[in-house]
Amino acid sequence: MTPSSTYRLQISRDFPLAEATDLLDYLTELGAGAVYLSPLLRSTTGSRHGYDTVDVTRVDPDRGGEVALEALFAAAEQRGLDVVIDIVPNHLGIDVPAENPAWWDVLQHGRESRYADWFDIDWSRPRILLPVLGDDAVLSVEEGELRYYEHRFPLAPGTWSPGDDPAEVHARQHYELAHHSRGNSELSYRRFFAVTSLAGVRVEDERVFAATHALVRQWVERGVAGLRVDHPDGLVDPGEYLRRLRALAPEAWITVEKILEPGESLPADWPVEGTTGYDAMREVNGLFVDPDAEQELTELYVRLTGDERDVAEHIEMGKRMVVTDLLPAEIRRMAALAPDVTDAGAAIAEVAVAFAVYRSYLPDGAADLDHALALARRRRPALAEALDTLSPRLHDGDDELARRMQQLSGATMAKGIEDTAYYRYARFVALNEVGSDPSTFGIAPAEFHETTRRRQAEQPQSMTGLSTHDTKRGEDVRARLAVLAEIPGAWATFAEHVLTTSTVPNRAFAYFLAQTLVGAGPIERDRMHAYAEKAMREASDRTTYTAVDQAYETAVHALVDAAYDEPQLRTAWDDLVAAVRGPGWSNALGQKLVQLTMPGVPDVYQGTELWDDSLVDPDNRRPVDYARRRSLLAEVQQTHPAVDESGAAKLWVTAQALRARRDRAEAFTTYEPLLASGPAADHLVAYDRGGAVTLATRLPVALAAAGGWLDTSLALTGTYTDDLTGREFSGPVQVGEVLDRYPVALLLRS
Repeated sequence: MTPSSTYRLQISRDFPLAEATDLLDYLTELGAGAVYLSPLLRSTTGSRHGYDTVDVTRVDPDRGGEVALEALFAAAEQRGLDVVIDIVPNHLGIDVPAENPAWWDVLQHGRESRYADWFDIDWSRPRILLPVLGDDAVLSVEEGELRYYEHRFPLAPGTWSPGDDPAEVHARQHYELAHHSRGNSELSYRRFFAVTSLAGVRVEDERVFAATHALVRQWVERGVAGLRVDHPDGLVDPGEYLRRLRALAPEAWITVEKILEPGESLPADWPVEGTTGYDAMREVNGLFVDPDAEQELTELYVRLTGDERDVAEHIEMGKRMVVTDLLPAEIRRMAALAPDVTDAGAAIAEVAVAFAVYRSYLPDGAADLDHALALARRRRPALAEALDTLSPRLHDGDDELARRMQQLSGATMAKGIEDTAYYRYARFVALNEVGSDPSTFGIAPAEFHETTRRRQAEQPQSMTGLSTHDTKRGEDVRARLAVLAEIPGAWATFAEHVLTTSTVPNRAFAYFLAQTLVGAGPIERDRMHAYAEKAMREASDRTTYTAVDQAYETAVHALVDAAYDEPQLRTAWDDLVAAVRGPGWSNALGQKLVQLTMPGVPDVYQGTELWDDSLVDPDNRRPVDYARRRSLLAEVQQTHPAVDESGAAKLWVTAQALRARRDRAEAFTTYEPLLASGPAADHLVAYDRGGAVTLATRLPVALAAAGGWLDTSLALTGTYTDDLTGREFSGPVQVGEVLDRYPVALLLRS
């Protein structure tokens, strides 16, 4: 039941299932093979993302409920569209306990609750710690509940009477309401990363799996074609979970949100089609970055910012911050499993910092664990004895200590790298993306072809993508930023201007912000301010979410305002944006067509069929203007649109590629690189999928400076029609003739 492609929709109160159903005609016309829905189970009231499920027995009424979902199923079936749904097995939302029946029952009855085994709670602790209080811990008992302002908590039977002192009633409960600052160090339940409002679920228990997946089973029986599994690395045993899921959905297309480091593969025994595409995103992005610019841009970064650390050093620092400040509760719980080992907590933390991949899946990944242990010993020789003592247990996949280490290392990687280091290290932020490797400055075509051949051989049904709800910046922002590697002189001039204007003490962050200005362009001012605030707090350097440095943040916001208001800086900004616009469009079309036609199942994130200037969430969850897209799609059917500000050319490329994947599936079954001949051969990436030939321009600035394609040619066998222009080509072709209207071509064998 593998779809030809997917189109991701973020379902919410503001964009419910009924509106998604109304959109299905458009998606069918666009060429999508499946509508791909964000989580649908009932989530915390007002949740925009849905990853905080509170009731696994109901489709979220805020998102339309069961009736609206059934209507969508029926409408999709009528149109021949598959349905793919995002599921979240790792955790449940507990921010509002009264909305989560299972959590409410656990708080009320403690270990005796029928849901006690649902959650990964440390029952050796006398009470469940809930870090929800501020500095004014004034409690009250009202209507049979314990209250703290708007927060409501249940009372255990027989623990209160009218008129009892609220503090004494609180002391009798199975939970302890505590100051929020105690959460990271004293929490007594597993959570999603460092988010105390998302409690880990024990789906390793077959009864818990069955109860939490009852609706998922119904969806599969109803005909849902695919399931996207959120954050499998948080689970005790992802492989076991996926085998159970496969038994529940034997014919479904299953992908996992697994971040693979370069060279890493999914465990061979996972019964899934592949990942959700961050690995493909890394490969496609790198193809449009000039590797030859690395030294010059590195030297510029160091000269202007004074930051001489490489990304590996930033990653180590970020991960150390995580184990020290964010995850000590998890480490304390693990250390308690080895009470006889001196410095067990420090040794466990050091191993988590040393992991080069997200986690092991013992016995798979034992070599990664060995590498982490060896690196931990080199970094902290004083911990060698503790590490040696712990090593046998950390290698035993049945040992709770090993299982929790696998969960800890993944959380440390995610928070230390994606959410910290990638906001600190600013050499070239187009590479600072989920699943990327900023130390690899661009990918040569030969390397791209090799990894893509391997993808065709090993995971031909894995998802590919360019944007998701989790990417740090939109696909076309990265496409524009890639141009800076081709114009380092112009970039240096602008960066120096920004840093001269800036009063931000952290010059690396000002440099980071300067790149954001160029990549996003002059978007609405409030969006840029919101992004700057999130980015500097994620970096956790001088200011954080819990310890705001007002003076520092004022300086950052002043720099944003200066870019919009200071005449000379605004002119410089506008000039550089204009310089990257055309080449950025070329990169955007190139990476889009490559992603849509390479091996795998391509996903289009909502709205990205037009130019996309989105930044990190919540910016990338803004409402999409589908009325405009419908109108443009009707227009582009009548003419071959120009490459201009409207984005119609990107819509045309997207639609034609998706339709080809759907209607000419037999032309996308193999992968063969095609090599051009001539002076501009290095600027062409081309491959044959078995009847569908993709051509895309790379490094367009250097190409133009060298005089264009000149007599660069490409050998073709047979006759082909360009799906974008309708023109016919056969035999050896001049690349300049094929790409005279668009920087890309999709040639289908006649």
